[in-house]
Amino acid sequence: MTAPSSPDNKAENAEVITRQRVMRVLAQAPDQQLEYLYEKFADKPDWTFARKPETGLVMTRGRIGGGGAPFNLGEITVTRAAIQLESGEVGHAYCQGRNQRKAAIAAFFDAAWLSEAHKQSVEANIIAPLEQEQLTAKKDKLKKAAATKVDFFTMVRGDG
Repeated sequence: MTAPSSPDNKAENAEVITRQRVMRVLAQAPDQQLEYLYEKFADKPDWTFARKPETGLVMTRGRIGGGGAPFNLGEITVTRAAIQLESGEVGHAYCQGRNQRKAAIAAFFDAAWLSEAHKQSVEANIIAPLEQEQLTAKKDKLKKAAATKVDFFTMVRGDG
């Protein structure tokens, strides 16, 4: 049985979805670009590691055709980090690969996004541009894939 839907639940859901979007954009950003944006970020708050970057393996799952029964596809390397700003916000990041610096920077931007003092700046100068670049790259990839699509058809033969 599910909890009744209330305005508070809807607001929490919207907040969770937005936070997931921010964390996804940061995790998918190129390493060098995150490094550049971090160096360029004005008025960085002081921070400490809540959890130093750690690298480990995660089992990925797959489905045949996107809808079949799930199966273990293989393991990928993932690095996670958590940082705490001096104002108390804690940011988390999980990034594919072994780049601990990227995970730390992504966690920093997550924490800064949670901070009322930096949220607008991070959204406008970090998250929105990265998300737009990622969407453009995805559209380009889909366009290239569509150009190679082959439509098969069968002609009915009249063997009378």
